[in-house]
Amino acid sequence: MASGNTRGRKKKIDHIDCQMIRLLQKDGRISNTDLAKRIGISEATARSRLNRLIKEEYIQIVAVSNPIKLGFEIVGSIRFHVNIKKMDAITKELRKLKPLWFIVHTTGGTDIVTEFIVESLSELNDLLFNKINQIDGIYRTETSLFLQYVKRQYDWGTGKEE
Repeated sequence: MASGNTRGRKKKIDHIDCQMIRLLQKDGRISNTDLAKRIGISEATARSRLNRLIKEEYIQIVAVSNPIKLGFEIVGSIRFHVNIKKMDAITKELRKLKPLWFIVHTTGGTDIVTEFIVESLSELNDLLFNKINQIDGIYRTETSLFLQYVKRQYDWGTGKEE
């Protein structure tokens, strides 16, 4: 008989969770009541499932802004070549830098890719030379600036569509 102890283990998402995620990707402001009606579950079930999806980091519900339209002059990405043995320490330090809003470990030509938002070249200079390049274990960085968002789409589903 299986133990009821699931502490520390995430419950896998099912077709109801997938439906909720798809609806929320189309309209992050949809109410729990409307979610429940459209899926055919109770409001309490919708609320508890939504809370679990957020708590277990399957989803975030946020307003996605366009930093360029908001007046940030410099938006882009930084690719890092690092000492792999120091990856955890480097990542820990990068997480502390507010302008870096996106950080991933990667394969291929670079080890870490980040995206950043800063208000000016002066702030980018400070980020690169006084903060990032002072972190032990970073060999080289490559910075690219975003000139224009061509496509920013967040309704790609869950990859588990029927």
